[in-house]
This record gives sequence, structure tokens and C-alpha cells, in this order.
Amino acid sequence: MLFNTKIMLKVLKEKQIISTVSLIRRRCTSAPVRPYILGIETSCDDSGAAIVSSNGHVLGECIYSQQNSHLKFGGIIPPVAQDFHRMHIDNVVQQTFQDANMDCSQIDAIAVTNRPGLPLSLLVGLRYAKYLARKYQKPMIPIHHMEAHALMARMTNKVTFPFICILISGGHSLLTLVKSTRQFYLLGETLDDAPGEAFDKIARRLKLRNLPDYAWLSGGRAIEQAAKFSNDTKKYDFPLPLSHYRDCQFSFAGLKNTATRHILQQEKKLDLAPDAVIPDYPDLCAGFLNAAARHISQRTQRAIRFCEKEQLVQPNDARFLVVSGGVASNDTIFKTVANMAKTFGFETVRPKRQHCTDNGIMIAWNGIEKVLVEQDVTMDYASVDIVGKTKLGMSLIEKVKSANIPSKF
Repeated sequence: MLFNTKIMLKVLKEKQIISTVSLIRRRCTSAPVRPYILGIETSCDDSGAAIVSSNGHVLGECIYSQQNSHLKFGGIIPPVAQDFHRMHIDNVVQQTFQDANMDCSQIDAIAVTNRPGLPLSLLVGLRYAKYLARKYQKPMIPIHHMEAHALMARMTNKVTFPFICILISGGHSLLTLVKSTRQFYLLGETLDDAPGEAFDKIARRLKLRNLPDYAWLSGGRAIEQAAKFSNDTKKYDFPLPLSHYRDCQFSFAGLKNTATRHILQQEKKLDLAPDAVIPDYPDLCAGFLNAAARHISQRTQRAIRFCEKEQLVQPNDARFLVVSGGVASNDTIFKTVANMAKTFGFETVRPKRQHCTDNGIMIAWNGIEKVLVEQDVTMDYASVDIVGKTKLGMSLIEKVKSANIPSKF
């Protein structure tokens, strides 16, 4: 049996000079799809679990979303999110095993998100992962949530290192150069709101939830859907944020404030009732969405030119731009960025739409990637702890600013 408990304990007790990872890889030679990794994700408001093999086959998956519950509160309340995780984590993991027709004794390691995220939520997933690891004597693999998002596209696309990645979600907006599973170079990040956060706030300010078609959609999804019905996408003016700053930083607060000002003006002009939605809300949604897409594309263009200038990407490299995170599922943003990147010879890819948001598959896949390069796999469970806030790799933000690269967007 793979990972026989007695053999593992004997190896550890005798202190033989052999890593846990090497043991995994040595025993996997007879079965090409191994190792099988269980991934557990509870960084924010989704309880996710999945079992993934080394060839990217999803053996089992389950996710419990708290989105509809938090919509009632107007946002995520950490203690409430923790309670939901506690209520559902066991069922989510057990349903994953049932879906895979496996039990915990048959997996090779447990990958779990331990950073960054809401501390109260992270604790639930980590404690459950430790419980399983101790009970079945399985190695643990601590996972950086944003690294997992960045690497997720490699499971279904032939993306080679190095590649540039945009991580855009409800809590993050990052530009990074990914050189390996352990080498991330931060090129830019948000100075204020993340794009998903800005979308949520504007959808709420527009009162789109009062319309049946948008009542149970996330803010970003509601704005994207509404924008499709616009008759005049340029009716509302949205100046490009940070256009005079030659860096890769993001700012969505300005776009949010501009949208809020437009809404207030329309409500006052039409003397609308408190719960009424402005009649031309599709036009405002389209203008706001297109401005966000242009902003992301402009900053990403500068990141590409910086990497070329500093020879961080070589002319003969296969050139990939990965768009990941929850907002990556937005087609308007993805297509705008992809069209820009194409002019530089970059192929733009993203994970499958259902893998863009938080899920257990991306955690399990990151575990696979780490096992294959013998990184961060441990039987020392006490050494794994949560980290609420942490950066993504080494920062090159100041170097990007110093490069003073103009944008042609």
C-alpha cells in the first residue's frame, strides 16, 4: 500500500537521509497518475476540497459557497464566515472522498491554504487538515492562496515558466512574474480597492439586487450581465486611473467614486424613489466595466515592457500571460487584456471559468506542483500555521517605477 504508515514511521525514527517528498516520488513510479493530493481551501467565504492527480485529473471535488448568505449582510463578516466553515468543512471533505470513491488512507498528502486570508476562516481549514494528517499520518503542504491562483492555469494549459500573471479578485489585484513554483516577483498591486470589491460596491450602490435578474448574482457578475444591454457604452465618462504614474500599481477607488457621482447625479436629476434603480444602469455598468478593463490592460502592458527591458522574459521564450482570480472569469476584461498582450506576442490564458474563483482544486494542484519539485512538504505539523497577511514573492515595484516606462495604451 502506498505510504504504508509503519514504513513511514520507521523511516522517520531511523532518521534516514531521505525527504518525505522523495519517498512520495519513489513510490509513484509504478503509477503515472500519482501522487493523489487532497486540497482544502477556506481562506475567505468558500469551503472547498478536491483530490487531484499529478496529470491534472480531478478525482473528486466539493465546494460550499457562502455567497448568498453574505449577500444578506452586505458583505463578509469574518465570525459568520468561520461559523459556516465549521458547519460544512467535514461534509465538504467527506463528499469529496465519496465523489472520488476513495478514503483518506489512499491519498498521498494534504495541501491546505494557510496564507493569506481571513484568519478565522484559515484556522478552520488548517485545523481540519491537521486532524486528517495526524490521523492518517499524511504529509502536509502549506499553500499560499495567491500562488495557487497563479499556477492554476498550468493544470489545463501548457503554460511554461517564466510567465506574467494578473491576479484579480474580490480581495486582490496583483501583477507578478512567475519564474518557478517558488519564485514570484511582484510588479504591481492595488493601492486601494480590489476590482471585485469595487464591482460589489457599485452593484450595491446601483441597487441591482432590487431587480429580479440580478438579485442573486455577485456584484461583478451583475455588472457584467447588465453591461450587455447597454445602448451607449460611452454615455458616462470614466477617466483612466493613475494615467500619469509610470508604474504597474492599480487603483479602483477612483473609478468607484466616479461611478457613485454619476449615480447620485442621475438620482437627483430624475428625483427617484430611495429603492429605485436609474433607468440607464446598463450604460453606467458598461462604462465602469470598460474603464476597469482599460486600466488593467494599461498596467499590464507596462509590466510586459518592463520584463522585456530587464530581460526577465527572453525573445525565444514561450510567452504566456495568465489571468487568474475570480475577476478573470469576466469576459470583457479578459478579452481586452488578451488583445493588448497579443501585440507583444503573448498568448493569454486563464483557468477554466469554474476554477477562477476560490476552490479546492487549485490548492490540490499547487500541492502537486510542490511535490514534484520537493518543496514545502512536511510531517512536522506544528510548523504549519496561518498567516493572515503576506506579500506575494519579492517586490520589484520600486524598480518598475524607476524604469519610468511610458504606456502606449
